[in-house]
Amino acid sequence: MNIKIEKKYIPLANYFSATKNPTITLQFTEIEKIMGQSLPNAAYLSYSWWKKTKAPAKHYLAWTAAGYAVTHVEPKRYVIFVRIEAANDKDIVKANENILLIRPAAHGDASSLSDLQKKIEGESDFFLYGHGERFLSTQKTRKQIIEWNQNGHSLILLAILNGQHVGYLMIEGYKAHRASHRAGLRIGIQKDSQRNGIGSLLLQKAEAWSAEKGIHRLEVSVLETNSTALTFLHKHGYESEGIRRKALMIQQTAYDEIYLAKISIT
Repeated sequence: MNIKIEKKYIPLANYFSATKNPTITLQFTEIEKIMGQSLPNAAYLSYSWWKKTKAPAKHYLAWTAAGYAVTHVEPKRYVIFVRIEAANDKDIVKANENILLIRPAAHGDASSLSDLQKKIEGESDFFLYGHGERFLSTQKTRKQIIEWNQNGHSLILLAILNGQHVGYLMIEGYKAHRASHRAGLRIGIQKDSQRNGIGSLLLQKAEAWSAEKGIHRLEVSVLETNSTALTFLHKHGYESEGIRRKALMIQQTAYDEIYLAKISIT
């Protein structure tokens, strides 16, 4: 969106522009997850902060530019936004639909991202780490996000569904010039948020970013028993290239990993 608001509120503006729901209720914590940063103290202390619609304030453009107005604020708890069009037309009856936002992770997402990784890995038998094995501190995750955002050849994308972090896709590139055209992918989505088109949108965003960076080969490895992931990747143009035999030991049984890649040279 091309609106002159502070950079920190642009993800929130994108969130509102992605929907036409008549009402949206967001917890303060959900708003901060969407933004990847904390709200200012004034947002917690003053009802009027949410009701401002005049300069020099600019934060309100995040929702007003998409046609929403704040109708109620429960201090330190939640905010209710109503689409003005729906509020003025009593004949409009529309159920709220899911709102999905994909954006790069920011350093403020560190705690939520580390918790999300551990949760997703604990729900599945298809990851390198099993339930409770992974130690991910907020500090370590924050360092990774900052380093990847600075180096320009790696990126973490977050999937935010209805104000909650529910998935991620990591694109890890290479510093070496001879391998700078390729990158590895790691993707994870919470079980209760799957089948919402999140994986497809994450891949779409990852491939678009990779093309901008001159990355033309994307690689991913999948456990041989993960038929859902294999079908999904084949559907999106990833081809099987080989097998890493007996790559993982799960409950004393050896499993192969399938190597897949997608090449798009322009």
